[in-house]
Amino acid sequence: MPEALLLAQLAGHDLAPLTAPRDTARFSTDATRRGGAQPRLVLRPVNTAGVSAALAACFAVRRPIIVQGGLTGLSGGARPRAGEVVLSLERMTNVAPVDRIAAQVEVQAGATLQSVQQVAQAQQMIFGVDLGARASATIGGMIATNAGGIRVLRYGMMRAQVAGLEAVLPDGSVIDAMRGLEKDNAGPDLRQLFIGSEGTHGVITRALLRLHPAPSLQINALCAVPDAARAQELLAHMRARLGPLLSACEGIWPEVYEGAAARIGTPPLPPGAGLYVLLEVQGMAEVLREEAFEAALIEAYEAGLCSDIVVSQSASEYDKLWALREACVAYTFSLGELVAHDLSLPARTLPEFLDAARSLLARIDPEAQPFVFGHIGDGNLHYIVNTGKGSEVTGGLNALAASMGGSITAEHGLGQDKVRYLPLVRTETEIALLRRLRAALNPADLLGQGRVLPPE
Repeated sequence: MPEALLLAQLAGHDLAPLTAPRDTARFSTDATRRGGAQPRLVLRPVNTAGVSAALAACFAVRRPIIVQGGLTGLSGGARPRAGEVVLSLERMTNVAPVDRIAAQVEVQAGATLQSVQQVAQAQQMIFGVDLGARASATIGGMIATNAGGIRVLRYGMMRAQVAGLEAVLPDGSVIDAMRGLEKDNAGPDLRQLFIGSEGTHGVITRALLRLHPAPSLQINALCAVPDAARAQELLAHMRARLGPLLSACEGIWPEVYEGAAARIGTPPLPPGAGLYVLLEVQGMAEVLREEAFEAALIEAYEAGLCSDIVVSQSASEYDKLWALREACVAYTFSLGELVAHDLSLPARTLPEFLDAARSLLARIDPEAQPFVFGHIGDGNLHYIVNTGKGSEVTGGLNALAASMGGSITAEHGLGQDKVRYLPLVRTETEIALLRRLRAALNPADLLGQGRVLPPE
């Protein structure tokens, strides 16, 4: 249907449509920087009613539609395909006042992570998920992809933060699961149909998010360790000493450490180690003693688990260590067109995977250069490769991770770019069930075509 006729059906709804190429160009791609089809129509609702009207109109004329948030995705999920109407939630940014009694906050799906963090901080609370793209990543997209980030070790994935959810089905029907109850066993939890579905089951429009008391004491430290096996021993030691107070355990391999350190100035530790591990603890000063963290690190050093340590002694030093970790992304992005992988591995297999991956690269492309960093605490590696044989390398690394009981995507989702690899990590029976579920919720397959599930 021509865009003018579709817009005529939507007259009376505040959708702030865009049709001029100069206005729609910015909706053509995402953080992958791969060009998609430039949309001929972008709809920008301001509330759930607008989303419902847009979906119902597209459903009635069988027009494919794709939802967009902050366009920070790295799997091509929000990158438009030819003929798709873009439904952008960029105007749905409201964040309600914090409910301090319930420790919850209601937000529209287009609100950024940073805006939620700021509202929580004003009430001496924090939101459990944090990532480098906080200024542009939106809550709806984070829920739809079940985002992870740097503190999964302490607070869990995005799934664990959702106390309530509202979504609109492809035919315009609204599902309201915004009760926010911790205990509600009146049938299956409908929220889970949409969390991690990458917008193929429906469009998330509002969410009720869990908050936590802001820690009055948080400290981090950077440790130099010889290899991944020792890093895992260090993690186990710190967990045993500090329990749930340990909030983050990040790994930076040498080829990324030097480049990232150069971006922030003086390296916190000298280069030359086999691996750098960033640890963080968060808690209340009345419960968490700073000395307990330092004592656990000293024990680790004396046990030979690490060869050098720097502990933050001020807020600026704390921020600098986290700036180093965030510079890993900026550094690898600055290297040009590299092939990125977002792999999840069982903890026990991490050292074996790293050795096998380097052997695999040597066989496929002797000139390939890996750049590795990620979340040691939850087994998530960002394995980025400079290679001229991207397809072979990606296929090999994904198959290797799958063979070790891992996953081809830890926190970025499948989108369009990883669909072909789904059979590596899901059985035929599982994929058949996912197809039946999608057919029930998205019967005409108009929402998110070509994403998440491979063609039959």
